[in-house]
Amino acid sequence: MGTTESETGGLADDRRLLGRTSTAERVADILRTRIAEGYFPPGERLSEDSIGKALGVSRNTLREAFRLLTHERLLVHRLNRGVFVRMLAVQDVEDIYRTRQLVECAVVQGLGEPPYALDKLDAVVAGGERCAREHDWKGVSTANIHFHRELVALAGSARTDELMRSVLAELRLAFHVVDDPRRLHQPYLVRNREILEALRGGARTEAEQLLADYLDDSRTQLVRAYAELLTDPE
Repeated sequence: MGTTESETGGLADDRRLLGRTSTAERVADILRTRIAEGYFPPGERLSEDSIGKALGVSRNTLREAFRLLTHERLLVHRLNRGVFVRMLAVQDVEDIYRTRQLVECAVVQGLGEPPYALDKLDAVVAGGERCAREHDWKGVSTANIHFHRELVALAGSARTDELMRSVLAELRLAFHVVDDPRRLHQPYLVRNREILEALRGGARTEAEQLLADYLDDSRTQLVRAYAELLTDPE
């Protein structure tokens, strides 16, 4: 089923983000965020007409943005059918976690001597805990993703930040299919806090082990739930 103008997730409100230089990269950034937030779920066909009109961009600009997101494995082009938000395979989810383990643990391992700049990480952890108290499970999910993004940002590497932005956006495609943010994310709030406090105390090796165990458990849980849904979608 195609995306209609009324189902573009408020993209018209994002037109101001394009400024005077309506580049394909900026359009791709807007769409990447909307996909990550679940406005365009896995399997959804993206309408060039509706999205182009909502953002006020040309067909060529939009197609280039689609091409960029296809390269990032967020979209897939199907001949004579159009462009769709990608549906991950179980193997994709497993590979994403392998990448996360390599990158995130290496970042923590390479932090150097404390103290570390933990203000943003602290704010994200507190925000996730606040969302849980308010039973805002979508907010918990978002805070958990932001925790890992800010953890990697401690490396101070724009290239690593860009890699993780793409990896985490792709991972959220799986989260949207499982669609149970409380079960998937609430148990990890405590573990986010544990990792933060280990880093605050300068215990980098402990933080790295906590993170490795965390990612192993998260991968096992998500792969199991995701595989069950793909096998028995009812």
